[in-house]
Amino acid sequence: MLRSRVGLVLALIADLLIFAGPQGRFEYSNASFDAAMSLQSQVTSEWLARDGVVGTAIGVDGRGHAVLKVYLESLGAATFPQNVLGIEVIPEVTGRFVALGAPADADSEAFDPKVNHPRPVPIGVSTGHPDVTAGTIGARVTNGFQVFALSNNHVAANNNRGSKGDELLQPGKVDGGRAGQDAIGTLYDFEPISFCAGRACELNKLDAAIALSSEADLGNSTPDGSYGTPKSWTVEARLGMSVQKYGRTTGHTEGRISGVNAIMDVAYPGGTARFEGQIVISGNRFSAGGDSGSLIVTDGVLLADRRPVGLLFAGTTVTTLANPIELVLERFSVKIDGN
Repeated sequence: MLRSRVGLVLALIADLLIFAGPQGRFEYSNASFDAAMSLQSQVTSEWLARDGVVGTAIGVDGRGHAVLKVYLESLGAATFPQNVLGIEVIPEVTGRFVALGAPADADSEAFDPKVNHPRPVPIGVSTGHPDVTAGTIGARVTNGFQVFALSNNHVAANNNRGSKGDELLQPGKVDGGRAGQDAIGTLYDFEPISFCAGRACELNKLDAAIALSSEADLGNSTPDGSYGTPKSWTVEARLGMSVQKYGRTTGHTEGRISGVNAIMDVAYPGGTARFEGQIVISGNRFSAGGDSGSLIVTDGVLLADRRPVGLLFAGTTVTTLANPIELVLERFSVKIDGN
């Protein structure tokens, strides 16, 4: 009884640490955060129309003030005032954001997550629609009756071109997966992506899809040596939060949330799509092509680590973008099949 009470107290402390938000230099006032978001809503459309500007997000400076970040393709691509309506504007050079499918010339022998795994396969390994190179199985999710493989639209549904019942391969085609032989499931549902027509862009919130699978074909933990089984209960992204992921290309990596409420233009093979309400993660090689679909979870927060935060879908060489995981799960009426 005493042991169970101690465990409960520790769990409650862990929850309080998460819900208290970022600590130390990542703290900010609600007033400054709201002011930064108000400014973001006023200027983002105009700024994204400038050549070389790829997005904006809310960040925080070392003094505890919320700031407006502006992401640029290259140094000097555009100039901005240092301060607008009392909010500091911080340009950050990231390069162009692209959906992180694997390149067509990927080396299929370089990393273990790329090989054909015995069933049930772990999460975090190579997957893809038969007409897609490869991405990552992010998690096993469930509606209480069925289990599904969670990934991105551009991984499992071929950028809106997939149809219900299409195979989801493991591994993906570029890693040797063969249609008719290596299916891990079948496409069940996806959120369509709206692409820009010239300067006119409809706002997207998700790049996500699920494929019907089974417990015999799909496990719910990452490969041995990684973070293991994600929690079923999610957490909202917070500035400064430490996170981790396991993906097809870069394996197990760690990073930190450096921006929230991001509005970003993302390049796809079929055009550019604009996303709102996204999560920005910074970290040394946190992701690369082929990591799309990876589940991002909290890292090192006592008993509450491994709580799902986001679904990775795009990035640059230095920065990663993710959909808020709660929006993804709500869209498909599922939950993470974890612990």
